[in-house]
Amino acid sequence: MKLRSTIATLIILLIILADQIIKISVKISMCLYDKIHVTDWFYIFFTENKGMAFGMSFISTLWLTLFRLGAIAFFVHVLVKQIRRQAPIGFLVCLSMIIAGAFGNIIDNSLYGLIFTESAPLPPPFAQPAHFVEFGQGYGSFLRGHVVDMFYFPLFRWPDWMPLVAGQTFFGAVFNFADAAISCGAVAMLLFYHKYLSFVLSSSKRAQDATDKTLSK
Repeated sequence: MKLRSTIATLIILLIILADQIIKISVKISMCLYDKIHVTDWFYIFFTENKGMAFGMSFISTLWLTLFRLGAIAFFVHVLVKQIRRQAPIGFLVCLSMIIAGAFGNIIDNSLYGLIFTESAPLPPPFAQPAHFVEFGQGYGSFLRGHVVDMFYFPLFRWPDWMPLVAGQTFFGAVFNFADAAISCGAVAMLLFYHKYLSFVLSSSKRAQDATDKTLSK
């Protein structure tokens, strides 16, 4: 159990640390919408969003952050429970990646509005990258900061004769390291540990059914 808890803790801490180093480096060195060409199919493209992973936004930042906090609490509960049950280490790694990614984006939402000036687009002649300020003197309030995104992979454009997607960029989303950790953890879990995941879900359902029967007596 100690080995599993150590691995899970290290993965969570390392992903959060790497995510924040990348985000802060971009935030204080680039103007909003500034773009660095790495290859024709990979750019460092600084954007910010108030919404979900990969730049999606359809609910307010406050509600999204509260949802993330609830999701993290649930996944941490599951992680602790699975560590005690001696779950496969790979399954715990996937779960830890999801938790770390969600927590990394919560840090942006919670604190960035309090400790940074607002990032401005590049075109104005006096636009400067954001910088640290005294706590509470930033561009926003608690739980209303913007998530920093920077990885952009415009792999190719669909041909003009393709219906619905003609001329659009394939995989035009801009995302961050935390988003990648969540996605990779979830995909790996579904691909390699779907049987164990089904077992965990079915066990939880049986436990809930047993509790309901006990309470109904």
